[in-house]
Amino acid sequence: MSLAPVPPVAAPAPAAPRAALRLVPPGVEARGFALYVGVDEEKARAAGVDLPALVDALRRLTTELVPTAETYAAVALAPEGAGGRDVDIVRRALSDRATPDGASAARPAARRATGIVVDLGRKRLQLDGETAPLTYREFELLQYLVLREGRTVARTELIEALWTDGEHDVPNERTIDVHVRRLRAKLGAYDDIVRTVRGSGYRFDRHADVVIRYGHAPSPDRF
Repeated sequence: MSLAPVPPVAAPAPAAPRAALRLVPPGVEARGFALYVGVDEEKARAAGVDLPALVDALRRLTTELVPTAETYAAVALAPEGAGGRDVDIVRRALSDRATPDGASAARPAARRATGIVVDLGRKRLQLDGETAPLTYREFELLQYLVLREGRTVARTELIEALWTDGEHDVPNERTIDVHVRRLRAKLGAYDDIVRTVRGSGYRFDRHADVVIRYGHAPSPDRF
């Protein structure tokens, strides 16, 4: 008994080439990218690695994928105990660093990120060199938290301390949340210096890019 020949299986049609994704608009070209890695030495050691070894591993991976690629590594430094997320500290500390040849790195934003200055003597807040339009009450709220750095301040304490003039209606705890939201909106990219402690209140977190100026004399409620 003869077997009928088995027809050959047709090879699958080749997939259509995928269109290359363009990350930049026409008229300019991408020359590289920056990857901000937020990890401190303690976290790296807990994972069984140190920062130099992590940098070397990323460099090796890059040269394996693109042998002609050039790499440049920089470490973001911050004062011990500085609050905030690691990756935010890294992004703000390194985004304006000079390139190795001394030229300033190009930034897409028109305003240079220089940090935040809380001037308690002049009752003024500066964000990246520009004065933020805080109301009197918003600055008093920020100042109260700044002067109690590291301590969580309850909503009731804020009400009792900041609404004692008798000229304005005393807010409730929910209204305090509204005041804090408005303050954070004006802090822009630095809104995380005012932290919400769930179930307790609010706390000021000092970052590496935050400067506090007390003036020639201490603020009257600094204790």
